[in-house]
Amino acid sequence: MASCRRSSPSSARVGENVANLTPELALLRDETRDLAKRYGLDFYEVIFELVDHDELNMVASYGGFPTRYPHWRFGMEYEQLSKSYAWGLSKIYELVVNNDPCYAYLMRSNAITEQKLVMAHVYGHCDFFKNNAWFGQTSRKMMDVLANHGARVRRYMDRHGVEQVEDFLDVVTSLDNLIDPYSPFVVRDEGKPRDPDASREVRKIAAKDYMDRFINPPEFLERQKRQLQQDEQQSRRFPARPARDVLKFLLDHAPVELWQQDILAMVREEAYYFAPQGMTKIMNEGWAVYWHSKLMTQHLVEASEVVHYCDTHSGTLATRPGQINPYKLGVELFRDIEHRWDTGKFGDRYQACDDPEIRRRWNEPTRLGRKRIFDVRRIYNDVTFVDEFVTPEFAEDQKMFVYGRNPQTGQLEVVDRDYTKVKSQLLDALTNFGNPIIRVVDGNHHNRGELYLVHDWNGADLQFDQAQLTLAGLQKLWGRPVHLETREGGKGRLLSFDGKEATTKEITATTGAAALAFGKGKAPDA
Repeated sequence: MASCRRSSPSSARVGENVANLTPELALLRDETRDLAKRYGLDFYEVIFELVDHDELNMVASYGGFPTRYPHWRFGMEYEQLSKSYAWGLSKIYELVVNNDPCYAYLMRSNAITEQKLVMAHVYGHCDFFKNNAWFGQTSRKMMDVLANHGARVRRYMDRHGVEQVEDFLDVVTSLDNLIDPYSPFVVRDEGKPRDPDASREVRKIAAKDYMDRFINPPEFLERQKRQLQQDEQQSRRFPARPARDVLKFLLDHAPVELWQQDILAMVREEAYYFAPQGMTKIMNEGWAVYWHSKLMTQHLVEASEVVHYCDTHSGTLATRPGQINPYKLGVELFRDIEHRWDTGKFGDRYQACDDPEIRRRWNEPTRLGRKRIFDVRRIYNDVTFVDEFVTPEFAEDQKMFVYGRNPQTGQLEVVDRDYTKVKSQLLDALTNFGNPIIRVVDGNHHNRGELYLVHDWNGADLQFDQAQLTLAGLQKLWGRPVHLETREGGKGRLLSFDGKEATTKEITATTGAAALAFGKGKAPDA
């Protein structure tokens, strides 16, 4: 059962906010809010709304935005959530919103103990939304933005027909992961336009004739000349540098109608809004669980509610061997960080100690744990969080091993205790949300207006059937053949789609676009 399932922003009925709560819940809200602030949590105003399970499923099916644009996949999600709840397979305890003010939904059928837990959990999320650096570029008025998107899409449906607009949405939403989640934080210096009359000769250092070959070695001048030629060739490319934000490239250059361009811009804006939530899932949930457990166990739980609270809380953190629960991993990492910085288990002296028993008993009270977890909450994302703080001791304590099923007994057993393998797999799954990184390297391939993309291959092969579907979507927007360079088992592959036929062929490493993008080698024929 999914406890405290969290979604992204909602578009609540603002006028009903406070009056919708019962007097008892309103008092609990005030008490929980004051406790959270006393501990140093900092959040926007939080507005709670009570809803029935069917209303909550409806809001969740829209990703938290009930006034979002209409699309069949939202109905499909609603059916799945409704049946899962009706059959007792899952339950959404709350829905919380990254917005100013924050909005949170409480299920009316929750017991009072669950409402206390959910409120404390929500204040943890809202603090994280406001203070984590990766949310710094997200709109804090996204409820209004998404309502505006919905109105514009409905207007386009009235004008161009529901089927045509929905078909276009099918294509664009299937490509909404082709963005660069780091681009909002990067200020690119494009530099001044190149002067066409500027000298492209290699500049030599002034020297006497007899010293010239030593001051300006011929090999060095030849390398510089080749570099200038490559730079010149790259500057004439379209795009000038490989573009990871494929949606932005399509928005700027794809031959689509104005209404289609507007919808593409909407989907891209929403993708960037949701991206930080995918980048911080483990941290965000861990932070919320840390604070709901702190507030509940030390302040809010009555003696008669302990068993009920423990049952609900343990359901949230339940984990089976071989699986990662983001709630569990996140909160345990925050607790471990707090303990380590409270007892001095950090710094050069601690790292230099190679005696396991001394490290285990190490205790130099510094009381820096609470400050440290607030600092971590502010600047890390899941990749850096796991990479830096999953230590050998933590992995051993949390049993982060490689598990396999014994063919004779049928029982799960530890196959490998090397935690780095689990950590490496987890980091791979977290990097770019587990999606392949694709870049546009040529928008005019072979001077035929064809689109050429390259997959940043890191040892994991693409699912070619899914890749061909992606190429089909790109081709519908680009209007010309589309090619994707990748590898399969280390061998170069070129996937192509011309609007009618999907093809795959082998290419060499020196003719692919990965080399082409940096001015090396020759472009492969497609």
